[in-house]
Amino acid sequence: MSRPLGSTELKRLHREWRRRTDTRLALLLDGVQGPFNLGAIARSAAAYGVTTVWAAGTEVPSVRGPKAQKTAMGTDRYLDWRTGMTVGEALAQARAEGYRLVGVELAEGAGPLFAARLTGDVCLMLGHEDRGLGRVALEACDEVAFLPLVGKVGSLNVATAAAVALYDARRQHWSTP
Repeated sequence: MSRPLGSTELKRLHREWRRRTDTRLALLLDGVQGPFNLGAIARSAAAYGVTTVWAAGTEVPSVRGPKAQKTAMGTDRYLDWRTGMTVGEALAQARAEGYRLVGVELAEGAGPLFAARLTGDVCLMLGHEDRGLGRVALEACDEVAFLPLVGKVGSLNVATAAAVALYDARRQHWSTP
């Protein structure tokens, strides 16, 4: 019979997966404005070992604000959270740091996320809650992928989409020999 892991067992399990992880993963958020979304994205990013988050745009709330912290629960302290820049400036920094840019967007020419090349040092890009990735971000992508959905709902919340994409990037890395 199965039982929940104790704290020591859980630490060992997480340590084992960290040892299997030798690539960098980053996020670039293009105009994401919901503080609860930012907080949830921060928590997922910290859980999947993201190194850097670029939160680009003019009206991006602080991840340290009370609404964002309600979902982040302090996990943003594990991230290099960069704000106060345009999308173009964030893209330039990500490229200069050696990341391959993969947009997660329902866009023309996008392929399913499971078929995208998410191995190596990857920066996943997600956009505004309503408008998605802007033209500048889409044009900068090395690849654009979408999350295949089969239910009656045509899209996911940006924080949920980020969590799914982060997991798939790590899954691809861990399953590559």
